[in-house]
Amino acid sequence: MSKKISPGYIEKLEYIYLKEFYHFLKFVERRMLKGFATKEKIKEDWIKQWDPNEEGKGISNFAIGAERIVYALFNSQGFGQPNSAPVGSDLFFETHDAFIHIDLKTVQTRNIGDYARDIFVGDNQNSYRDIIKLRDGSKRKYTKSALPYVYKNKGNPKPCLTFFFTILYDEDTLDILNMNLLSMPNGALNKIYGSEVLKAGKNPGKIRFNFSQADEFKLVPGKPKRIKVVYFNEKMDNKFLRQLGYLQGLYENQSNPS
Repeated sequence: MSKKISPGYIEKLEYIYLKEFYHFLKFVERRMLKGFATKEKIKEDWIKQWDPNEEGKGISNFAIGAERIVYALFNSQGFGQPNSAPVGSDLFFETHDAFIHIDLKTVQTRNIGDYARDIFVGDNQNSYRDIIKLRDGSKRKYTKSALPYVYKNKGNPKPCLTFFFTILYDEDTLDILNMNLLSMPNGALNKIYGSEVLKAGKNPGKIRFNFSQADEFKLVPGKPKRIKVVYFNEKMDNKFLRQLGYLQGLYENQSNPS
């Protein structure tokens, strides 16, 4: 790897783009929430067809609706050239100095435990490979990440950056409770982060981004957070608030930096 595409350079880009996307999402926050609410205007036309309890259907259909809003806002900004590669996240584009993947993750409150400190990640959505420490004390190697550390790009190499936009919604009211932007370390940083990044998924072979354990840019001065809380509904039910203590702490620190 050339000096230009060193791990430190990659992490610097991750930090730059995390800040850029966060400020953009805060700028369009009202539009985004208004967009999420548009479903209410025609609720009587779709509610009978939507069953949140049907295996896989309720959450996936909600995700599709949310994706329309978020991806439309990103595409309208024109951050870069969309890329048609079949391996990657739903939103994949090229900028002057990076190839960027952004994937939306929606979780309903019944699964809040799968959201508060780590999040499910697909093999086609990350470039990280390392050891996963299992609960029984054993370890396994994760090597199935499909994204490269750096895209060769016909002699003009550019790093691969991966971000996740996570949304928690109330399964009864469909209200948005929390939205976060996460930067998952590039695989070239595995010597820096080691096994902190990965956690075993619920199903064999699946992984999760353990963001609460790998929540700092270790090579950036001051070690800023890899997580930006875009929206936090402080009026949510206490039963949900109690389980989001880690994210609430990040939110409060953002609002009142020391």
